[in-house]
Amino acid sequence: MTKPDFIIMGAMKSATSTLHSQLALQSGIFMSTPKEPNYFSDDEQYARGVAWYDGLFANAELGDLCGESSTHYTKFPDYPLTIERMAKRLDKVKLIYVMRHPVDRLISHYIHQWSQNVIKCDINEAIDQYEELTAYSCYARQLAPYFERYGKENVLPVFNEGIRHNPQTELERVADFIGFQGEVVWQEELSAQNVSGERIRTFKGYQWLVESNFMTFLRRTLVPQSIRDKIKSGFTLQERPEIDAVHLSKVIELFDQDLAILGEHLGVELSCDNYKQVVSQGELSWLNNVEFKI
Repeated sequence: MTKPDFIIMGAMKSATSTLHSQLALQSGIFMSTPKEPNYFSDDEQYARGVAWYDGLFANAELGDLCGESSTHYTKFPDYPLTIERMAKRLDKVKLIYVMRHPVDRLISHYIHQWSQNVIKCDINEAIDQYEELTAYSCYARQLAPYFERYGKENVLPVFNEGIRHNPQTELERVADFIGFQGEVVWQEELSAQNVSGERIRTFKGYQWLVESNFMTFLRRTLVPQSIRDKIKSGFTLQERPEIDAVHLSKVIELFDQDLAILGEHLGVELSCDNYKQVVSQGELSWLNNVEFKI
């Protein structure tokens, strides 16, 4: 049987890791390790071959529904071969797309790339220089090729805000969409996964110099706390990045155009201004039954 049965594709920094971890805890659902194989998107991963990809699901029990979660699958235009490769391998598959407010996602994406030393400039300069910051928040744009290839009925919209406000209901909605017949239970004790922490910028040798037990012992033994704090502050993003008025207006205009298209697919008006109200706790009666219009 062709595996996987479903894929979580969510927008980067939107709660895909949390949903993946929760599904992995449900009896009868098998989730891949690694969580993000990025097989269909990344050239080096695709070069590993289909046997490697199939091997990700080799330990599943007979009858398990199998899934993986790769945010790179919805990072157009950076991974243009994703759909073509996926279509060759998976004729039928259920696709789950996790979203959050596009501006909030952009800021979290910037923080992540800054901490990884990929982006080194101010967020406003970065918006001008790095298309990925805005492109990955254009959800209708990212979904368009999947609608064309797999049909809207095979793509489930899930919102980060909905997961936070009513996680059990959202987990049940995902389970129903993928055809899972058993009971699912949201595990409250499982903390949110892959949440941006102290916004510390990494560097070459960071894991050994900073995170290893040996170096941690040496620092705490030989270096006074005041000096450690001063050094740490130099590698820490002190405040949440702020988009200036000019760039905020620019990205909101772009996102509003995309959200209008997304809203048409969902049968609801969407914009940056009303996004959180529409997909928040006050609108859960709508959200719990949301699906893309065919």
